[in-house]
Amino acid sequence: MRKEFLPFSIPTIGEEEINEVVDSLRSGWITTGPKVKLFEDAVKEYVGAPFAVALNSATAGLHVALLAMGIGPGDEVITTPMTFAATVNMIVQVGARPVLVDIEPGTLNIDPGLIRAKITERTRALLPVHFAGQPCNMDAIFAIAGEFNLKVLEDAAHAIGTEYAGKRIGSLDSISVFSFHPIKNITTGEGGMVCTRDEHLAEEMSLMKFHGMSREAWKRYSAQGTPNYDIILPGFKYNMLDMQAALGIHQLKKLDAFIDRRTEIAEYYNAAFADVEEIAPPSSAAYDHRHAWHLYTPLIRIERLKIDRDTFMSELKRENIGTGLHFKAVHHHPYYRETLKIPEGELANADYASDRILSLPLFPKMAGEDPRDVVEAVKNVINRNRK
Repeated sequence: MRKEFLPFSIPTIGEEEINEVVDSLRSGWITTGPKVKLFEDAVKEYVGAPFAVALNSATAGLHVALLAMGIGPGDEVITTPMTFAATVNMIVQVGARPVLVDIEPGTLNIDPGLIRAKITERTRALLPVHFAGQPCNMDAIFAIAGEFNLKVLEDAAHAIGTEYAGKRIGSLDSISVFSFHPIKNITTGEGGMVCTRDEHLAEEMSLMKFHGMSREAWKRYSAQGTPNYDIILPGFKYNMLDMQAALGIHQLKKLDAFIDRRTEIAEYYNAAFADVEEIAPPSSAAYDHRHAWHLYTPLIRIERLKIDRDTFMSELKRENIGTGLHFKAVHHHPYYRETLKIPEGELANADYASDRILSLPLFPKMAGEDPRDVVEAVKNVINRNRK
């Protein structure tokens, strides 16, 4: 057993990020300012999107994106049950109804083959989630969207650096929302970014993120600015700070190296668990893609064990291995169980995964022995609890 606890995830922050934050503090621009603009430009260039809007979270990004798309009361948005609650919470917050479609058993992404059956006259948008950093089948999703005149909003919270058919997520003909939470592939502490090819939507979201104000603070108070402004629409306080963007500017430069290291660790896990009957490693989609490996999420085959998933996680903790739970299926949470009233068995693949999924440690700073310790601990727990 390890002597020291291995966390599920910790951010990789270097001196460049620290110095840039200090520079922001010394400059006086600690709220939204020039570094936010630099970060937006850098993300646009990286993903290949004409427009990018920085916000204080991906949740805020989902909110303003749905509003900019005109989604509101009486509308339905089709999405996946295997996601963080923010995805469906924001659908509800704009007055629409989330409609859940079951997942593919291997990738845990939404199953495009099941979407048509859930489309009604009230359906306005499809909201796929690129689970753990592996892209959904976007060709299939875009084909359905085109057939029924639906909008597409990608929850790309896991997917900065993900590629689909040779294109980076964020560059497709949709709206993509990224997250920079501390456990994500890059971090700004908290933060998000919305990328789109639609200039009108980008302008709408830019207004909504800061009170509906025509001029943000640094544009009003810098030497080139004017303090006058107009409120164009009733907006929110969702702006990213320069102190956050200072981290992101340098994190983005390291992203590809981070993904390379995450991929090494994930491939090591895949090989180590290939012959372990009690573990179902994540599977790879058949289409051309680059997996960003935000998470490593095997399923524990609890039917072969004397313990459930939660006990399995507790035993790993006693082995000094941290874990995460990504995710309990949305319709298993009390609010959505009561409001959506999903019939038993309708989302069978999500039900199966929800009871068995866990996230193992996966972050670039993991040392050479750390992945081996994780594998050893998982096998120890299995060996103690086989039926």
